[in-house]
Amino acid sequence: MTAVRSAAVTDTRGAHVWNALRVAMAVLIVAAVVVQFARSVDVADSYGRDVTTTVVNFFSFFTILSNLSAAAVLAWAAIWWFTRGRSTGTPGTGAIAVALACVTTYMVVTGLVYNTLLRTVELPQGSEPVWWSNEVLHLVGPLFLLLDLLVGPPRRRIGWATIATVVGFPIVWAAYTLIRGPLTTNPVTRQSWWYPYPFLDPHGSGGYPSVAAYVIAIAVIVSLIAWGVVWVDRRRAPEAQ
Repeated sequence: MTAVRSAAVTDTRGAHVWNALRVAMAVLIVAAVVVQFARSVDVADSYGRDVTTTVVNFFSFFTILSNLSAAAVLAWAAIWWFTRGRSTGTPGTGAIAVALACVTTYMVVTGLVYNTLLRTVELPQGSEPVWWSNEVLHLVGPLFLLLDLLVGPPRRRIGWATIATVVGFPIVWAAYTLIRGPLTTNPVTRQSWWYPYPFLDPHGSGGYPSVAAYVIAIAVIVSLIAWGVVWVDRRRAPEAQ
């Protein structure tokens, strides 16, 4: 009995520390987004670019949306722990578990896509990101969310149907991007189109077939990662489904 009680205390302390790290990571992500946003607006104003379009474009990047979502969910999970979970030692609600599955998938996808396809892409003059902010959004944040899944406090057990919920947002974002792209004037190049990532731009050498191939490939990657996230969650969850 004493050993069980000691283990419970240790688990509670570990969860306390980890949720404090969640808060710190959420703050760091928000700080990185704010710094990058301020730089983007300042550069747009300095170069005489359309600031309104620049702002909308900024919040059209999957990276920004996934990071802001991750920060919000990490803060939500931590607040729930400190206000309710700590007293009972139970995992968060089902809604928190599903939200964590979503943002974990999005952040891992962000890290994979950026570090395999975009890290070496040369950006137009004045569009270079703040280096530390860029690393937080594309490397540090994704790694933390992956660790949160693998070694963080076990989450409430979620069902396989969660995968459909996870892939919903990337589908909506891709549709929004491809519809808005030809309707938006690029504030940097003055071209009559704008896409957040070069592999989504049909004006490249591969045209729409290349874009379709990338979209399908990313959809498969998102689905596989979502499956992996749900699988890990179900393996680590302390409750039976």
